[in-house]
Amino acid sequence: MANFPRIHGTEVNERTQCAHYHSERDIIAIKHPCCATFYACIKCHDEAADHAATVWSRAQFDEPAVYCGNCHSTLSISQYLGCANACPVCQAAFNPGCANHYPLYFEQ
Repeated sequence: MANFPRIHGTEVNERTQCAHYHSERDIIAIKHPCCATFYACIKCHDEAADHAATVWSRAQFDEPAVYCGNCHSTLSISQYLGCANACPVCQAAFNPGCANHYPLYFEQ
């Protein structure tokens, strides 16, 4: 049986959708460098963690830190940022609106 990471958050389902973001395209979770924990979204982290979120530095963009809730693959940050809003493994569409939140997760 595969060993998938636990995705933390509020009302998270098997596709990593949560109470805050749950459209058909909201299917990624991001590991936070401050706690090495996957959360469905930044709001989930802020609600559950006992610390402030930190962003991934550019030097860490090779880190496997983005989880596709459709195929259960973990992508590096570079792979995710360069994928044109679809999983490079299964081609499931990602929410293009997530780009608005990149500064909350990744150094710009």
